[in-house]
Amino acid sequence: MVIKPKIRGFICTNAHPAGCAAHVQEQIDYVKAQGQLENGPKNVLVIGASTGYGLASRITAAFGSGAKTLGIFFEKEGTEKKPASAGWYNTAAFQNAAEAAGLWSKNINGDAFSDELKAKTVETIKAEMGKVDLVIYSLASPRRTDPKTGETHSSVLKPIGQDITTKNLNTSKRIIDSISVEAANEDEIANTVKVMGGEDWELWINALKDADVLAEGFKTSAYTYIGKELTWPIYGHATIGKAKEDLDRATKAIREATAELKGEAYVSSLNAVVTQASSAIPIMPLYISALFKVTKADGTYEGTIEQIHGLFNENLYGATPRFDDGGHLFQNYKELEDDVQARIQHIWDTVDTDTIDELTDYVGYHNEFLKLFGFGVDGVDYEQDVDTVVEINNLV
Repeated sequence: MVIKPKIRGFICTNAHPAGCAAHVQEQIDYVKAQGQLENGPKNVLVIGASTGYGLASRITAAFGSGAKTLGIFFEKEGTEKKPASAGWYNTAAFQNAAEAAGLWSKNINGDAFSDELKAKTVETIKAEMGKVDLVIYSLASPRRTDPKTGETHSSVLKPIGQDITTKNLNTSKRIIDSISVEAANEDEIANTVKVMGGEDWELWINALKDADVLAEGFKTSAYTYIGKELTWPIYGHATIGKAKEDLDRATKAIREATAELKGEAYVSSLNAVVTQASSAIPIMPLYISALFKVTKADGTYEGTIEQIHGLFNENLYGATPRFDDGGHLFQNYKELEDDVQARIQHIWDTVDTDTIDELTDYVGYHNEFLKLFGFGVDGVDYEQDVDTVVEINNLV
């Protein structure tokens, strides 16, 4: 079928297989152009491997370090009448590229929060990888079923302490308006921490350690975004922020639990970029559009793959890793410079509907959003019929 983007609110409800493949190849080409990483990982598990920062991590490990990669994700397969999810097409493209390059790669599709999937992962590692030396935790899910209690928890994107009304870029209407969000109650805060906090990351590492499939001196990292004053009301000092604080708790617990292996556990603080998750968060479309305007003018713009390659090269495997005040690997230092934040704040304060294109890079934001689903990628003929059924090779 001929596939055109179907956008509803802040999500795109379909994906283009050829476009997703081309977007994955763009990221692979970037990593290969940077040369081989020094002292990079060799056996890598990526939990949340099909989109965004998780996909970029898998690409960087495989094509920057020649690593074996096992990818965990939860994606929908296509049918003759309906396209697959973008993550499905991304993974199929990655797998094909890895095989063409002679790289070992396998995939597991299912609920990463479940004990069953963790057990299947352990079996695969034992049978075919030996021990893993890097575990990336990059899950983004709105809900989680606790494997111990069977209870399903849902997260919310709300401030804490008081309701907020803030400026907003309404991407459906392409106007600047305002949005009001009520404060979260205690149950909503607790549920958000349960879904987006560090508990599942900790359970994963414990399962791998108990099965003796973690290499001595292994590294693991979960990803976070902290931001500064402008995004704090709905991000850093909100329900998501509480969940991110729990990642710090989990970091300490993982370090203690793996001390005999000399394991290294970090939370990595990354740039605000366009992802399926960030597009759903109030404030972020306008903030990211302003950020793109400033960093592109400065020549410091970094997308998802640039951020992750930099994280691996400078911090995870760099000689002198950079840490922020909270002890996180500090990869978003360019975004958080005072001058950059001041210019973003000026844009925020002055932009209105008539000046969106002049003062922000909303066009760049929207293009990046479309590329998440395989649309707007250079070299792809979107008038051509494509097969919506695409297999993922080496699907366990």
